[in-house]
Amino acid sequence: AALQKLRGNSDLSAELEEMLAEQAAVKGQRAKNPWELFRNPALRWQVVSIVVLSSAMQLCGNDSMYFYAAYVFQEAGIPQDKIPYVVIGTGSCELITSVTCNMIIDYAGRRPLLLGGYIFMAGWAIVFMVALSQQTQISWMPYLSMACIFAYILSFGIGPAGVTGVLPTEVFDQMSRPAAYMICGSLLWFNLFVVGTAFPFIVKSLAHFCYVPFLVVCVCTALYVGFFLPETKGKSFLEISEEFKKRNFKAQTRAVFYKGPEEIKSTVL
Repeated sequence: AALQKLRGNSDLSAELEEMLAEQAAVKGQRAKNPWELFRNPALRWQVVSIVVLSSAMQLCGNDSMYFYAAYVFQEAGIPQDKIPYVVIGTGSCELITSVTCNMIIDYAGRRPLLLGGYIFMAGWAIVFMVALSQQTQISWMPYLSMACIFAYILSFGIGPAGVTGVLPTEVFDQMSRPAAYMICGSLLWFNLFVVGTAFPFIVKSLAHFCYVPFLVVCVCTALYVGFFLPETKGKSFLEISEEFKKRNFKAQTRAVFYKGPEEIKSTVL
Protein backbone atom coordinates (compact mmCIF):
# COMPACT_ATOMS: atom_id res chain seq x y z
CA ALA A 1 0.00 0.00 0.00
CA ALA A 2 2.84 2.39 0.85
CA LEU A 3 4.61 1.61 -2.44
CA GLN A 4 1.42 2.13 -4.43
CA LYS A 5 0.95 5.51 -2.79
CA LEU A 6 4.57 6.44 -3.53
CA ARG A 7 4.80 5.11 -7.10
CA GLY A 8 1.23 5.63 -8.27
CA ASN A 9 -0.50 2.95 -10.31
CA SER A 10 2.63 1.46 -11.90
CA ASP A 11 3.38 -2.26 -11.80
CA LEU A 12 5.22 -2.98 -8.55
CA SER A 13 5.71 -6.73 -8.89
CA ALA A 14 9.37 -6.54 -9.91
CA GLU A 15 10.24 -4.07 -7.14
CA LEU A 16 8.38 -6.12 -4.52
CA GLU A 17 10.09 -9.29 -5.68
CA GLU A 18 13.52 -7.67 -5.35
CA MET A 19 12.69 -6.33 -1.86
CA LEU A 20 11.46 -9.72 -0.67
CA ALA A 21 14.54 -11.47 -2.10
CA GLU A 22 16.81 -9.03 -0.28
CA GLN A 23 14.80 -9.48 2.91
CA ALA A 24 15.20 -13.26 2.68
CA ALA A 25 18.95 -12.88 2.08
CA VAL A 26 19.44 -10.96 5.36
CA LYS A 27 16.94 -12.92 7.44
CA GLY A 28 18.18 -13.49 10.99
CA GLN A 29 20.88 -10.82 10.77
CA ARG A 30 21.06 -7.69 12.92
CA ALA A 31 21.93 -4.14 11.92
CA LYS A 32 25.69 -3.62 11.59
CA ASN A 33 27.73 -0.75 12.97
CA PRO A 34 30.42 1.10 10.94
CA TRP A 35 33.31 -0.76 12.57
CA GLU A 36 31.79 -4.10 11.55
CA LEU A 37 31.64 -2.93 7.94
CA PHE A 38 35.37 -2.17 7.98
CA ARG A 39 36.17 -5.57 9.50
CA ASN A 40 33.96 -7.65 7.20
CA PRO A 41 36.02 -9.03 4.26
CA ALA A 42 32.81 -9.67 2.31
CA LEU A 43 32.21 -5.89 2.23
CA ARG A 44 35.79 -4.78 1.59
CA TRP A 45 35.32 -3.25 -1.88
CA GLN A 46 31.91 -1.80 -1.06
CA VAL A 47 33.43 0.08 1.87
CA VAL A 48 36.46 1.15 -0.18
CA SER A 49 34.11 2.48 -2.88
CA ILE A 50 32.05 4.66 -0.57
CA VAL A 51 35.18 5.90 1.24
CA VAL A 52 36.84 6.91 -2.05
CA LEU A 53 33.75 8.53 -3.55
CA SER A 54 32.56 10.28 -0.37
CA SER A 55 36.04 11.70 0.22
CA ALA A 56 36.39 12.78 -3.40
CA MET A 57 33.11 14.71 -3.13
CA GLN A 58 34.89 17.32 -0.98
CA LEU A 59 38.54 16.79 -1.94
CA CYS A 60 37.79 17.45 -5.63
CA GLY A 61 37.77 21.20 -4.89
CA ASN A 62 34.27 22.07 -6.04
CA ASP A 63 33.52 24.14 -2.93
CA SER A 64 36.85 25.91 -3.32
CA MET A 65 35.68 27.31 -6.67
CA TYR A 66 33.46 29.67 -4.73
CA PHE A 67 36.61 31.02 -3.04
CA TYR A 68 37.78 32.36 -6.38
CA ALA A 69 34.38 33.27 -7.80
CA ALA A 70 34.14 36.86 -6.53
CA TYR A 71 37.73 37.67 -7.62
CA VAL A 72 37.27 36.21 -11.11
CA PHE A 73 33.93 37.91 -11.67
CA GLN A 74 35.39 41.23 -10.57
CA GLU A 75 38.28 40.85 -13.02
CA ALA A 76 35.77 40.05 -15.78
CA GLY A 77 34.21 43.49 -15.30
CA ILE A 78 31.02 42.54 -13.50
CA PRO A 79 29.87 45.42 -11.23
CA GLN A 80 30.70 44.90 -7.58
CA ASP A 81 27.07 45.05 -6.46
CA LYS A 82 26.09 42.35 -8.98
CA ILE A 83 28.80 39.83 -8.05
CA PRO A 84 26.84 38.26 -5.13
CA TYR A 85 23.98 37.50 -7.52
CA VAL A 86 26.35 35.86 -10.01
CA VAL A 87 27.82 33.75 -7.19
CA ILE A 88 24.27 32.69 -6.28
CA GLY A 89 23.88 31.78 -9.96
CA THR A 90 26.80 29.36 -9.76
CA GLY A 91 25.18 27.65 -6.77
CA SER A 92 21.90 27.48 -8.67
CA CYS A 93 23.72 25.76 -11.55
CA GLU A 94 24.95 23.09 -9.14
CA LEU A 95 21.43 22.59 -7.78
CA ILE A 96 19.88 22.34 -11.26
CA THR A 97 22.48 19.86 -12.53
CA SER A 98 22.14 17.71 -9.39
CA VAL A 99 18.38 17.49 -9.95
CA THR A 100 18.96 16.77 -13.64
CA CYS A 101 21.40 13.99 -12.72
CA ASN A 102 18.74 12.31 -10.58
CA MET A 103 16.38 12.42 -13.56
CA ILE A 104 18.80 10.84 -16.05
CA ILE A 105 20.76 8.52 -13.75
CA ASP A 106 18.66 5.46 -14.66
CA TYR A 107 19.20 6.12 -18.37
CA ALA A 108 22.86 7.12 -18.41
CA GLY A 109 24.13 4.78 -15.68
CA ARG A 110 26.17 5.49 -12.56
CA ARG A 111 29.69 4.84 -13.85
CA PRO A 112 29.45 7.07 -16.97
CA LEU A 113 28.14 10.01 -14.93
CA LEU A 114 30.81 9.63 -12.25
CA LEU A 115 33.58 8.98 -14.74
CA GLY A 116 32.56 11.82 -17.03
CA GLY A 117 32.10 14.23 -14.12
CA TYR A 118 35.58 13.69 -12.70
CA ILE A 119 37.29 13.65 -16.11
CA PHE A 120 35.64 16.94 -17.10
CA MET A 121 36.50 18.45 -13.72
CA ALA A 122 40.14 17.46 -14.20
CA GLY A 123 40.15 19.08 -17.64
CA TRP A 124 38.52 22.29 -16.41
CA ALA A 125 40.95 22.47 -13.48
CA ILE A 126 43.87 22.57 -15.94
CA VAL A 127 42.23 25.27 -18.06
CA PHE A 128 41.33 27.26 -14.94
CA MET A 129 44.90 27.27 -13.63
CA VAL A 130 46.23 28.40 -17.02
CA ALA A 131 43.58 31.14 -17.19
CA LEU A 132 44.43 32.35 -13.67
CA SER A 133 48.15 32.51 -14.48
CA GLN A 134 47.44 34.66 -17.57
CA GLN A 135 44.70 36.77 -15.98
CA THR A 136 46.69 40.01 -15.98
CA GLN A 137 48.45 39.48 -19.33
CA ILE A 138 45.53 38.66 -21.66
CA SER A 139 42.36 40.76 -21.58
CA TRP A 140 39.86 37.95 -22.24
CA MET A 141 41.32 35.48 -19.74
CA PRO A 142 38.97 36.58 -16.90
CA TYR A 143 36.05 35.50 -19.06
CA LEU A 144 37.66 32.10 -19.61
CA SER A 145 38.19 31.81 -15.84
CA MET A 146 34.54 32.65 -15.30
CA ALA A 147 33.48 30.00 -17.82
CA CYS A 148 35.72 27.46 -16.07
CA ILE A 149 34.04 28.12 -12.74
CA PHE A 150 30.60 27.46 -14.20
CA ALA A 151 31.83 24.43 -16.18
CA TYR A 152 33.58 22.91 -13.14
CA ILE A 153 30.49 23.29 -10.97
CA LEU A 154 28.21 21.94 -13.70
CA SER A 155 30.48 18.90 -14.17
CA PHE A 156 30.40 18.27 -10.43
CA GLY A 157 26.62 18.57 -10.25
CA ILE A 158 25.81 16.32 -13.21
CA GLY A 159 28.05 13.50 -11.96
CA PRO A 160 29.54 13.19 -8.45
CA ALA A 161 26.93 15.32 -6.64
CA GLY A 162 23.99 13.35 -7.98
CA VAL A 163 25.39 9.81 -8.01
CA THR A 164 27.52 9.49 -4.85
CA GLY A 165 24.58 9.65 -2.45
CA VAL A 166 22.76 6.84 -4.28
CA LEU A 167 25.52 4.24 -4.18
CA PRO A 168 25.33 3.14 -0.50
CA THR A 169 21.71 2.15 -1.07
CA GLU A 170 22.64 0.00 -4.05
CA VAL A 171 25.82 -1.72 -2.84
CA PHE A 172 24.84 -2.47 0.80
CA ASP A 173 22.02 -4.62 2.13
CA GLN A 174 19.31 -3.45 4.53
CA MET A 175 21.37 -4.35 7.61
CA SER A 176 24.43 -2.39 6.47
CA ARG A 177 22.97 0.75 4.87
CA PRO A 178 22.57 2.86 8.03
CA ALA A 179 26.21 2.25 8.98
CA ALA A 180 27.31 2.94 5.39
CA TYR A 181 25.53 6.29 5.43
CA MET A 182 27.15 7.11 8.78
CA ILE A 183 30.56 6.53 7.18
CA CYS A 184 29.65 8.64 4.14
CA GLY A 185 28.29 11.52 6.21
CA SER A 186 31.29 11.55 8.55
CA LEU A 187 33.72 11.60 5.64
CA LEU A 188 31.83 14.38 3.86
CA TRP A 189 31.98 16.71 6.84
CA PHE A 190 35.52 15.77 7.85
CA ASN A 191 36.90 16.35 4.37
CA LEU A 192 34.95 19.60 4.03
CA PHE A 193 36.70 20.76 7.21
CA VAL A 194 40.09 19.63 5.84
CA VAL A 195 39.63 21.45 2.53
CA GLY A 196 38.27 24.60 4.17
CA THR A 197 41.20 24.69 6.58
CA ALA A 198 43.95 23.78 4.12
CA PHE A 199 42.87 25.71 1.02
CA PRO A 200 44.18 29.16 2.08
CA PHE A 201 47.59 27.59 2.76
CA ILE A 202 47.47 25.78 -0.61
CA VAL A 203 46.73 29.09 -2.37
CA LYS A 204 49.57 30.78 -0.53
CA SER A 205 52.02 28.01 -1.45
CA LEU A 206 50.98 27.25 -5.04
CA ALA A 207 49.38 30.56 -6.11
CA HIS A 208 47.75 30.13 -9.52
CA PHE A 209 48.50 26.41 -9.52
CA CYS A 210 46.54 25.75 -6.32
CA TYR A 211 44.22 23.36 -8.13
CA VAL A 212 46.95 20.77 -8.74
CA PRO A 213 45.97 18.75 -5.59
CA PHE A 214 42.32 18.77 -6.67
CA LEU A 215 43.33 17.77 -10.20
CA VAL A 216 45.17 14.75 -8.75
CA VAL A 217 42.07 13.78 -6.71
CA CYS A 218 39.82 14.00 -9.79
CA VAL A 219 42.19 11.90 -11.93
CA CYS A 220 42.67 9.24 -9.23
CA THR A 221 38.92 9.03 -8.58
CA ALA A 222 38.19 8.70 -12.30
CA LEU A 223 40.72 5.85 -12.50
CA TYR A 224 39.14 4.11 -9.52
CA VAL A 225 35.65 4.39 -11.02
CA GLY A 226 36.90 3.20 -14.40
CA PHE A 227 38.78 0.15 -13.11
CA PHE A 228 37.08 -0.95 -9.89
CA LEU A 229 33.49 0.28 -9.59
CA PRO A 230 30.89 -2.00 -11.22
CA GLU A 231 27.85 -0.53 -12.95
CA THR A 232 24.69 -0.84 -10.84
CA LYS A 233 22.20 0.41 -13.42
CA GLY A 234 19.28 -1.97 -13.95
CA LYS A 235 20.64 -4.59 -11.54
CA SER A 236 19.09 -5.98 -8.37
CA PHE A 237 20.97 -5.79 -5.08
CA LEU A 238 21.73 -9.53 -5.25
CA GLU A 239 23.30 -9.14 -8.72
CA ILE A 240 25.40 -6.19 -7.55
CA SER A 241 26.38 -8.07 -4.41
CA GLU A 242 27.53 -11.03 -6.51
CA GLU A 243 29.83 -8.77 -8.57
CA PHE A 244 31.43 -7.36 -5.43
CA LYS A 245 31.67 -10.86 -3.95
CA LYS A 246 33.85 -11.99 -6.87
CA ARG A 247 36.19 -9.05 -6.26
CA ASN A 248 36.20 -9.36 -2.46
CA PHE A 249 37.18 -13.02 -2.51
CA LYS A 250 39.43 -12.92 -5.56
CA ALA A 251 42.60 -13.24 -3.45
CA GLN A 252 41.23 -16.25 -1.53
CA THR A 253 40.20 -17.92 -4.79
CA ARG A 254 43.70 -17.53 -6.18
CA ALA A 255 45.20 -18.98 -3.00
CA VAL A 256 43.05 -22.12 -3.28
CA PHE A 257 43.80 -22.41 -6.99
CA TYR A 258 47.54 -22.53 -6.38
CA LYS A 259 47.40 -25.26 -3.71
CA GLY A 260 48.89 -28.65 -4.45
CA PRO A 261 46.67 -31.65 -5.39
CA GLU A 262 46.65 -33.12 -1.87
CA GLU A 263 45.81 -29.78 -0.30
CA ILE A 264 42.98 -29.22 -2.78
CA LYS A 265 41.63 -32.69 -2.03
CA SER A 266 41.65 -32.09 1.74
CA THR A 267 39.98 -28.70 1.23
CA VAL A 268 37.18 -30.24 -0.80
CA LEU A 269 36.72 -33.03 1.76
